[in-house]
Amino acid sequence: MSLPLADWFERLGSVDPAPFFVLSLLPYLAFLWWAQKVRAFPRLALRGFQLTLLFVAVTIAAAVVAQLAYGKQLADVDPLHGGAEAFLTLSNLVVLLGFLPQQAEKQEPPDGPR
Repeated sequence: MSLPLADWFERLGSVDPAPFFVLSLLPYLAFLWWAQKVRAFPRLALRGFQLTLLFVAVTIAAAVVAQLAYGKQLADVDPLHGGAEAFLTLSNLVVLLGFLPQQAEKQEPPDGPR
């Protein structure tokens, strides 16, 4: 006798994740649109979030090259995988640098005696 949950996971494992990946871009693009409209949103952080889309594009291209040139998944071709991940590191760094000034403002002590 099979457990209903195990059956559900088995069926879920056979679902193609590609449409979900494409659909996940829609809320991210909506976030970028919103962040661009908000004046208080740090511009450098916005650039970092936009660079994340570049990471996605580079990762897709690297995955295609890995499959066509080596017959392997991207995760199995270290130079391509590392190069793609470098774009994620870059975008994360730009986001961090974009939010750092706001964090420093919050931590400054108020003027005047205590």
